Amino acid sequence: MINKRIEDLISLFNKHNDWEDKYRELIKVGKDLPELEQEYQIEKYKIKGCQSQVWLYPEYKDGIVYFKAWSDAVLVKGIIGLLVKAYSESSPEEIMETKHDFLSQIGITDHLSMNRTNGLASMIKQIQMYAFVFKSLKDKGVMSSADL
Repeated sequence: MINKRIEDLISLFNKHNDWEDKYRELIKVGKDLPELEQEYQIEKYKIKGCQSQVWLYPEYKDGIVYFKAWSDAVLVKGIIGLLVKAYSESSPEEIMETKHDFLSQIGITDHLSMNRTNGLASMIKQIQMYAFVFKSLKDKGVMSSADL
């Protein structure tokens, strides 16, 4: 399932030949991202290492991880939106087993500053960390964060 979503994202971006069109697509992804409720825009869910403010809120229900995210920067909101589209609605195992290089395959990482590249790495690291924690819970028989 996760691989299909990533393939679809790669296809969507690779239909564009130049960076400007890919950039517009990235901005569109950010604009389509549902706003994250204020109650989750707190330090606990803030991604460290990002130049902009970025929040990533995880939910774990019936063995599946769901992400909600938000950023105050247009480009970064598009990037976190892509990550949410790719990894949300996946099992922790799927997230942990998936290669995280699809953004380079669509040409996004070629156009990021060093600070944005570091921020992207922090976003992916946070997603992987949540997957690891939820897998640990799953291994103990906990199938939803509501069960904690």
